[in-house]
Amino acid sequence: MGTETASLGDVLGLRPGLVVQELGWDADVDEEFRTAVMDAVDGDLVEETDDAVDVVVLWWRSEDGDVVDGLFDALRDLSGSGCLWLLTPKVGRPGHVAQADLQEGAVTAGLALTTSPTVSKTWACHKLVRPKGATRR
Repeated sequence: MGTETASLGDVLGLRPGLVVQELGWDADVDEEFRTAVMDAVDGDLVEETDDAVDVVVLWWRSEDGDVVDGLFDALRDLSGSGCLWLLTPKVGRPGHVAQADLQEGAVTAGLALTTSPTVSKTWACHKLVRPKGATRR
């Protein structure tokens, strides 16, 4: 598992010391992914914080509502240079969110959908960032 953890950290741009906030956790999340993230940053995931975080991991399912609302909530504590990893159930799984909805949600939230690495058997992963030159509101 050590090699997988290192490669996940590399794929997600994670390194020890980064603060990662996790939102949308429920019993259906990929626990192996969560453990690999914690191993990569050498720390626990935080849910609530008074400080800006480096990375947000957002678990989102279609029944959670409008993805735009979830993205705006996820941006609340994200640092200006941070990134958001949005995880949604893969195609054919309960709670799947259509790619068009993700793209539209990203644009509406003022984000750019950049990459979608394969990191889980059951969850799709999408990296969202603020476009270069965008200011934090």
